[in-house]
Amino acid sequence: MAQFDPRRQPMRFAPHLLTAVAAVSVAMLAGRVYQPAQAEVVPELTPQQMASLEARAFESAGTPAGLTAPEAIPVEIRRGETFEQAVRRTGIGAAEASAVAATLSNAYDVSQMRAGLRFETAISHPRGGRGDARLIGLTMRTGPASQLTVSRSFDGALRLRALEERVTHETLVVRANVEGSLTATAQRMGADAAIRRKANQLFGHRFDLDRDVHAADRFTLVFDRSVTENGRTIDTGDLLYAELKDAVFYRFQRPGARQAEYFDATGKSMRSSMMRTPLDRATRISSTFGFRVHPISGYRKMHQGIDFAAGTGTPVVAPADGVVVEARRWGGYGNWLRIRHANGLESGYGHLSRYGSGIRAGQRVSQGQVVAYVGSTGASTGPHLHYELWRNGQRINPGSIRVEDNVQLTGADLAAFRAEKARIDRIIASGGERRPAVTRASVDGLRPANGTTTRS
Repeated sequence: MAQFDPRRQPMRFAPHLLTAVAAVSVAMLAGRVYQPAQAEVVPELTPQQMASLEARAFESAGTPAGLTAPEAIPVEIRRGETFEQAVRRTGIGAAEASAVAATLSNAYDVSQMRAGLRFETAISHPRGGRGDARLIGLTMRTGPASQLTVSRSFDGALRLRALEERVTHETLVVRANVEGSLTATAQRMGADAAIRRKANQLFGHRFDLDRDVHAADRFTLVFDRSVTENGRTIDTGDLLYAELKDAVFYRFQRPGARQAEYFDATGKSMRSSMMRTPLDRATRISSTFGFRVHPISGYRKMHQGIDFAAGTGTPVVAPADGVVVEARRWGGYGNWLRIRHANGLESGYGHLSRYGSGIRAGQRVSQGQVVAYVGSTGASTGPHLHYELWRNGQRINPGSIRVEDNVQLTGADLAAFRAEKARIDRIIASGGERRPAVTRASVDGLRPANGTTTRS
């Protein structure tokens, strides 16, 4: 946070320069919660220019007279609380809180701010400990790469400013060896939760992610993302390509198809009719199918499923398309879910903490859809998933399922797939692809609701 001293004689550029610096400095303390706001901004300063101005201004700025150095104080609006009331909890007076609200209202309807909205303030306190604190700056994120700041200029007035980072769209090629787990490695390499979930879902068709994937196994992921000039990912697109060991998956949407599918290099569908595991990430099998000593009763008895050790809240996915038969409490199974699939197969899930959105008897589900979450309800010694399979009403070993679809693209579909495969291969060979950046802006004036532009 830049520090200001109205006792110092300003240089000719100081009034406007310090306003810019205050906005930039408060932005460094900004919260990271996205809340929509309307503000029109136009290009002005590059990051290099802003950094240069900041460095020059810091040389001529000091702590406000009689006040302590600014302190970053995060604020979250509480239920039933107005914006002004939330700001006053930082220690500033009613008149100053009202002035801040009036300034911010040029670009944001403060009366519509809801409980849970967060913003960051920079507050200075009287050195003698008496009197109200003074707001030096306030920052509120208004978009994935934009924010509004209210900052105090050299002469003590409040200024409103919009800051927006340049956003670049790119196709990222991630190549790495598994270290610890596939999921953890992909996360370290920049893949977000959605990309990791899709990759695990694809690899789950071919491998048991707990037993078949080992340290040093090499994998590749290719996906789109939008990233700010500071390297922060604000949006991730589709997973275009995934490779692990001898399995490759190319994303392709057939003309007229409702959704994209994944195919191998020859155009053969990689979608199996039943996934190997019903979890969206690799987990350890803690108990296999067969006779065992029951951990609670102590008796040797048949374990008619597979237990996966996983933390509470781990998503459980449908291993195949189907219809929910049961979603209810069932004795020692706790929260229980059963899904009917094709070919006489049914799957069951026990000890769940909760069900997925909209999951109830009669609901149709698709392969890979989150249907529940791991828990420890019922007769359970700790969080895990109990997974069962039936064929024609008889329980079977889930590890024995080996059913694959063999859809092969032909004709025009195959030609279109080959063109898309060639495009993805070129991206992989080049190590990725970057596209032109979208708008970056930084301007003192914002457009209020009446359609005019105000500048403080």
